[in-house]
Amino acid sequence: MRTQDLTMGFIGCGRVGRTLARALANAGYRVSAAWSRDPSALQRFAGEVPGAKPCHAAQQVIDRCDFIWITVADDAIEPVVQSLRWSPRHRVVHCSGATGLAALRKARHDGAQTGGFHPLQMFANPEVALRGLPGCTVGIAAADGGFAAELGEIATRLGCVPFQVPEGSRALYHASAYYVGPFLIALLREASLLWKSFGGTEQQTLDALLPLLAGTVAAVKDAGLAKGMGGCVARGDVGTVAKHLDALHDLSTDAQALYRDLALRTVPMGLERGTLSRDGAARIHSVLCEAPASRKAHRVKAYL
Repeated sequence: MRTQDLTMGFIGCGRVGRTLARALANAGYRVSAAWSRDPSALQRFAGEVPGAKPCHAAQQVIDRCDFIWITVADDAIEPVVQSLRWSPRHRVVHCSGATGLAALRKARHDGAQTGGFHPLQMFANPEVALRGLPGCTVGIAAADGGFAAELGEIATRLGCVPFQVPEGSRALYHASAYYVGPFLIALLREASLLWKSFGGTEQQTLDALLPLLAGTVAAVKDAGLAKGMGGCVARGDVGTVAKHLDALHDLSTDAQALYRDLALRTVPMGLERGTLSRDGAARIHSVLCEAPASRKAHRVKAYL
């Protein structure tokens, strides 16, 4: 049976489930049932996805539908799947980035096809996430090659780019996303704390730095990682690096340590870019690795 002809159901009605269900319905798939342990989440899901019937138990979704999306919290995937009865007619897919297919082994033991479908997207707000799905990569996993192709077709119909993640590599794949997801937000937070120290607000920080972030992304898309990187390390500007370190040390030794660790990782890209000489790289490395221990460390209240 074609995937488009299958009835789809969701176990879990949080932000990921709500986003994917709407995207699938918009792409012509039949989302016909859902269950959540949170009644308000279930009602919200049903109100957003026409034709999706709220169920009183997860097993009802399985009995009604052919294609089951498991969109519960990562640690709940295996216990939920273990507690339910499956059959060979089922396709069962979780949407976790780091979880392997072993979490679905009960469904596979019962004869179902199993897989993973993880959009590389932030799901803080389903409305924003839904608009951001087209063009994003989806990490696909399936033991069966035919089912992997089927999941890839779904990703393509949603406007996404399928990428087969080798089993055993999902944790690394998922960790990589954190560097441009939550960790990037953490870096923006660090920047906002620096602005706070000289009177700036979080909103002023974002107003100032988000255009810079957009320009950085545009430069990388145009030229790649090394060629798209500018800044004082790439220029070999030792004096500016030293000024940064001194200022950060006066503010917070932790902030200085984070800057040092990140700056050291840009040195190889400066060399690859061709704007940083070997001698310049050595001088930058020396400055970054020499902590000004003689300076009294303290934190200003604005940074706390």
